[in-house]
Amino acid sequence: MTPCPFPSARLRRTRAGAWSRELVAETRLTPSDLIWPLFITEGEGVEEPITTLPGVSRWSVDRIVEQAREARALGIPCVALFPNTPTALRTEDASEALNPDNLICRAIRAVKDAVPDLGVLTDVALDPYTADGHDGITDERGYVVNDETSKILVEQALVQAAAGADIVAPSDMMDGRVGAIRCALEEAGHPNVQIMAYAAKYASAFYGPFRDAVGSRGLLKGDKKSYQMDPRNSDEALREVALDIAEGADHVMVKPGLAYLDIVAKVKARFDVPVFAYQVSGEYAMIEAAAAAGAGDRDALVLETLTAFKRAGCSGVLTYHAAHAARLLG
Repeated sequence: MTPCPFPSARLRRTRAGAWSRELVAETRLTPSDLIWPLFITEGEGVEEPITTLPGVSRWSVDRIVEQAREARALGIPCVALFPNTPTALRTEDASEALNPDNLICRAIRAVKDAVPDLGVLTDVALDPYTADGHDGITDERGYVVNDETSKILVEQALVQAAAGADIVAPSDMMDGRVGAIRCALEEAGHPNVQIMAYAAKYASAFYGPFRDAVGSRGLLKGDKKSYQMDPRNSDEALREVALDIAEGADHVMVKPGLAYLDIVAKVKARFDVPVFAYQVSGEYAMIEAAAAAGAGDRDALVLETLTAFKRAGCSGVLTYHAAHAARLLG
């Protein structure tokens, strides 16, 4: 079709008024597109602000319920829970991950008891539980071993599902773990527990504040480049996604977010599954720092970046700005 020439075609016509811009908007952002990550800590009545994540805190289990109620009131459909496991419970074999009364399981039960219609997503990975801060079990060379780690991840997912998790989200990037978890959930009588696979998780420089939040930054030995993806690769991401879908993932995730919108778009174009992205801690912190420095309007930055995720093809976004964005969206 040959485009109609100017002046018959004036693309600014539909941009002239706010009412018209609303009529022709191609992308819509609503609170129901958001998942709110929340950090949990031991104690009672506790709120611990996280220095590198301004405006974000760790909450004790009783206080996390308050956040869950707020999420529901704002129209946010799901929260993602992450534990800050006490140092004394972090071991080489990550045994605390399999404790049915560990911090994350207590938080799951508390949230589901208080707000049963709110979705609860849980992280399946061992970095909150290992002494060295890695997402799996390491051998004598410091290499994270795949198959032994996967066996523990399966048990971890079952413990979380039994506690009431609606979505288990393997974030470890071990090969084959999605299929193993899917089979185990079916056999254990949890056929409706969903799997959101961190299918394309990159070894990124944007994760620093998150590691502060879960207490693993000072523990981490080496780096995670032998299991998280190389930021230079995109075709490999499509192979990772294809494998996770074939193994039974209900949703797939790209992480981090803004620097990887090309990956989101490629995944959405190639695969007929819901695609999510994680606007990670470093991205959040940069927006907060820009706003604090007067370099940009916080509200506008928040909504524009989240809209970019939707425009790229995301079904939803995990973001620490979820509550703030939901308030702005009304």
